[in-house]
Amino acid sequence: MPSAGSRARRDEIVRLATTTGLASVADLSRSFGVSPSTIRRDLAQLTAEGRMARTYGGAMALVAHPEASLRQRTGEAFEAKRAIARWAADQIGSGETILLDGGTTVRALAHELRHAELLTVATVGLPALEELADADGVRVECLGGTLRPVSQSFVGPFTEAALEHLSFDRLFLGTDGVAAGFGICEADLRQTRLKELMARRAERVYVLAHAAKVGRRPFHAWARLPGDWTLVTDATADPSAVAALRAEGVSVVTVGLPA
Repeated sequence: MPSAGSRARRDEIVRLATTTGLASVADLSRSFGVSPSTIRRDLAQLTAEGRMARTYGGAMALVAHPEASLRQRTGEAFEAKRAIARWAADQIGSGETILLDGGTTVRALAHELRHAELLTVATVGLPALEELADADGVRVECLGGTLRPVSQSFVGPFTEAALEHLSFDRLFLGTDGVAAGFGICEADLRQTRLKELMARRAERVYVLAHAAKVGRRPFHAWARLPGDWTLVTDATADPSAVAALRAEGVSVVTVGLPA
């Protein structure tokens, strides 16, 4: 019968694999301070239990990554999202044309822009539309397409075709995760393709992601953003994940949170 320590270690292996994707035997051995053979026994047991699927040299969690709905995510990291949104709003000048992605942090940015003047905002997200629908000083363009109910945003060929006729001073993207060596993460390849296309149409690109998303790889669909781009996160983001992104040439802004 496995000891309590073995059970706890195996539970933690599943958690790590679920949140970060692949984990190598060598990395797990170093992390837990046990031998590689012990880790291999753990992985064999987890595979037998149906909790993991083995790969060469490591393991991947079988546990599905359910995509949280927009409603479920609304209350997460509220203060961080508001601080990020306020910083982003301060970058936008009068007369600019900007593009807003979907997501709750981008919605917080749209809320900050309700009293802007001489601003044109295009968006693929219903939340941003709701925030700006009665904003007198903002001209709003909706890039319609196929609606993803879980994210309340548009994707697909109609959205992509609309982008071909527009360009933007700034783009503000949401994401489910951002990691060095990968880019930005989403649950759906249609989303990652769209984000890459949006980034090509904007002079400046910002990714708005609170600290829990930095260094995280919850899904296996990734967007590689062209050119220079800026990650805007909060001051509690993992320093090693931030340093790895900066080493790749990503500009990272960390905003403080209210005391």
